[in-house]
Amino acid sequence: MNHRLTTQNGAPIADDQNSLSAGARGGLMLQDWQLIEKLAHFNRERIPERVVHAKGSGAYGTFTLNKDLSDYTIADHFQGVGKQTEVFLRFSTVGGEAGSADAERDPRGFAVRFYTANGNHDVVGNNTPVFFLRDGIKFPDFIHTQKRNPQTNLKDPQAMWDFWSLTPEALHQITILMSDRGIPANYRTMNGYGSHTFSLWNANGERFWVKFHFKTKQGIKNLSNEQADVIKGIDPDHAQRDLFGAIEDGDFPKWSVNVQIMPEADADSYHLNPFDLTKVWPHKDYPLIEIGELELNRNPENYFNEVEQAAFAPSNLVPGVGASPDKMLQARLFAYADAQRHRVGTNYNQLPVNCPHASKPQHYQPAGAMAGTGCPFHGADADRGSSVNYGPNSQQGPAQSPTMAEPPLRIDGDMARFDKTVEDDYQQAGDLFRMMNPEQQQQLFDTIAGTLSQASAEVQQRMLGHFAEADSAYAAGIEQAIAKLK
Repeated sequence: MNHRLTTQNGAPIADDQNSLSAGARGGLMLQDWQLIEKLAHFNRERIPERVVHAKGSGAYGTFTLNKDLSDYTIADHFQGVGKQTEVFLRFSTVGGEAGSADAERDPRGFAVRFYTANGNHDVVGNNTPVFFLRDGIKFPDFIHTQKRNPQTNLKDPQAMWDFWSLTPEALHQITILMSDRGIPANYRTMNGYGSHTFSLWNANGERFWVKFHFKTKQGIKNLSNEQADVIKGIDPDHAQRDLFGAIEDGDFPKWSVNVQIMPEADADSYHLNPFDLTKVWPHKDYPLIEIGELELNRNPENYFNEVEQAAFAPSNLVPGVGASPDKMLQARLFAYADAQRHRVGTNYNQLPVNCPHASKPQHYQPAGAMAGTGCPFHGADADRGSSVNYGPNSQQGPAQSPTMAEPPLRIDGDMARFDKTVEDDYQQAGDLFRMMNPEQQQQLFDTIAGTLSQASAEVQQRMLGHFAEADSAYAAGIEQAIAKLK
């Protein structure tokens, strides 16, 4: 039996194929509210595209804890061996538009949401352990260089390399992006990283610094430039197709979940700034600790509702997990939630993919667009919990949980705009270059030369100077590769 077709207010529709008109050949009538409803809704069916990470794929799954972390954190999802937590993971390319190809040379977003008993915990990272910048004030300028030229509306190698040549802190990430790791074969065969330094704290009020690593169990696979060019022409959505198909076929992708943990006091004396997003923590100093497995095992039912409207934010933290003085993270704590309020709407957290599945939200912020939508996991009034909309109150409204408070963080120093160019920008980039075999180094030279050769001679020389600081052979190889293109 067919379901009854209705308008959005639930009224049955007698004819959905013909507009109301003045005679068979006459003009349409303004009173045809069914036509107006369809067209008006159609014009609004797209929410603003994400400025970054516009094209993505997502799936649900499970995180299973195999190492108890109660010595380090009170976070519910890290308590008790065997504990399982529902997750949602969104993969993405970073710089391209929603219609761009999945096989572009570009970092990949790797955003994990844990639906914990104490709220949603989002680890909004990438497939690289570092980033181009260490201060969020540079982020809008950097992204402008990765987008289209405001005059030509074309991608702009001059802008990209001009910015990088004046921002040597980007060299480590540039080396990763332009290496043979720069184009993952698909989303299943790449690692993910929280990238930032976060904090954990335990029941004794002790704080630890932590980095999250998600290691693929499918094996790392990447594409060459030539392979990527072919795939972009044949199937620009190949990574989306691969992920959806694998899960539909029961070939559930898995990642081991690992952490690096640093006692709070170590940060003061460590030989590098542990809050610098352009740096990794050497594993010899802080080894990986495997704590569990992440498996993706359920595809979304509706892409727009569950993937496009998924609203991740690094500020989605839970008791036991906190931020750090990482300047890029500090900026993202504001920027991401603000972007979601603009892009999706004030009450975006009431949408099913965003609401806390395992804990009922109760607060004093009931108004705004989409208010009362209600998370289906907790009922239509899940965003409130009582009729009172202020606190404190004497009407049994939601109350504070003082035992969940984060321990104080000691902060010492003068408020100023500190020059961060005193950091070493070359050592880790050079170390990574020296780890590559000759074939990998040549691929790196050729890839960089492909776009750097399109920049001005001044930018090329400035950039070659940075490569030389990392390793003289690094600069020499790129210079030779550029010469071959002339």
